[in-house]
Amino acid sequence: DVQLQASGGGLVQAGGSLRLSCATSGFTFDDYAIAWFRQTPGKEREGISCINNSNGKTFYVDSVKGRFTISSESANNTVYLQMDSLKPEDTAVYYCAAETACGSSAYLFEYWGQGTQVTVSS
Repeated sequence: DVQLQASGGGLVQAGGSLRLSCATSGFTFDDYAIAWFRQTPGKEREGISCINNSNGKTFYVDSVKGRFTISSESANNTVYLQMDSLKPEDTAVYYCAAETACGSSAYLFEYWGQGTQVTVSS
């Protein structure tokens, strides 16, 4: 079975950092893209970053460029999202998702992990 396990969320002050992890199993890691989405109440899930493990290409939404870094460790089938210079508007539930290619829409992704809450205080 395909499984994705997101972790690393928490409460941090504005300007601080967190690193999210997405541990995966049940599929050929190097053949898949892993994306991070976030969602706040009443809003659609927003794609913020993606890494294509087959070619190493990475993508970021403009609002996180220069502050977030996505990376992949194939030895343990895990993708990370390093989040620096956090802002209160980054507060959301963060999800990781897997599909054979990167995309910005949640509808494109078949496999999902559970969310991890990130709260940034001002």
